[in-house]
Amino acid sequence: MQSNLFADSLENAYRVQIEEFEGPLDLLLHLIKKNELDIYNIPIASITKQYLEYLDLMKELNLDIAGEFLVMAATLLQIKSRMLLPVTPEEEDAEPEDPRAELVRRLLEYQRYRDASYQLTSRNLLGREVFARKFDSDEISENAPKEEPIDVELFELIDAFRRVLGRVSVETFHSVITDGISIADRISQVLTLLHGGKTISFDSLFHDGMTRDLLVVTFLSILELCKLKLIKITQAESLGSIWLTSSAQSEYLEEELEQEEILVG
Repeated sequence: MQSNLFADSLENAYRVQIEEFEGPLDLLLHLIKKNELDIYNIPIASITKQYLEYLDLMKELNLDIAGEFLVMAATLLQIKSRMLLPVTPEEEDAEPEDPRAELVRRLLEYQRYRDASYQLTSRNLLGREVFARKFDSDEISENAPKEEPIDVELFELIDAFRRVLGRVSVETFHSVITDGISIADRISQVLTLLHGGKTISFDSLFHDGMTRDLLVVTFLSILELCKLKLIKITQAESLGSIWLTSSAQSEYLEEELEQEEILVG
C-alpha cells in the first residue's frame, strides 16, 4: 500500500490506478449490457453521454484514468460528429459506411478474447478457495446468493456508488464538518466487519448521515481492498445486490498477525 494511503484527509492525492481493473472497452461493453443495447446498432449519442458521465465521476473520485479512456472519449465524439454530418451527393451514390463499424469490430474482438480469458482462468480456480459461508442474521441469510456468485466488475461498483450518492441529500454534501478518517482507517474498519469470513452487503457500508468525503473514502477503501485481493466482491446475478467477503489471503493475513501478537505477548 502506498504511503499516501495513510493520509488524514483527501487533500493528499490518493489515486487508484484504473488500469489495474478494466479499460475503456470494458466500460463500453458494460454500458451496452446495462442498457440492453444491440452491439451492432449502438446509439452513439446516448452512449457517449453516459461514457463521459462515468469519466467525470472517476475524476471526482480521484481515480487515475489511463490515457486510453480519454482516447476512447475522443473517438466516440468523432463518431457522433460524423453521424450528424449531412450526406453528400457523392456518398448517396455509393454504399454508405457506418461510422460505428470499426468500433463495433473492436468491441466484438475484445469481447471474444475477454470471454476466452475468463474461461481459461476459471479452469485454474476449480476446486480452489471453496469454503462454507456463514451469516450473522436471518436477514442476510435470506438475501444471500442462492446460486454460485459471480464476480463484480469495476463499473458495476461505480454504478452502485452512483446510486449511493443519489440517496444522500445535498445538505450532507455541503457539510463543513470533517470526518477525520483516513482510507487506512476505513480499510481497517471494513476488514473488522468481515472478520471470520462474514459477508456484508455493499450498501450497508454507506448509511444516512455520512458526508461526501466519508462516502468517497469508503468507496476507495473497497477498491483498495479489492486491488490487494483482501476481499471478494460478488453478486448472485448481474445487476443484483453486491456482497463483500474476506478472501483467503485476508484470513491468512489475520492469522499471521494473531500469531505475531501471541509471540510478542
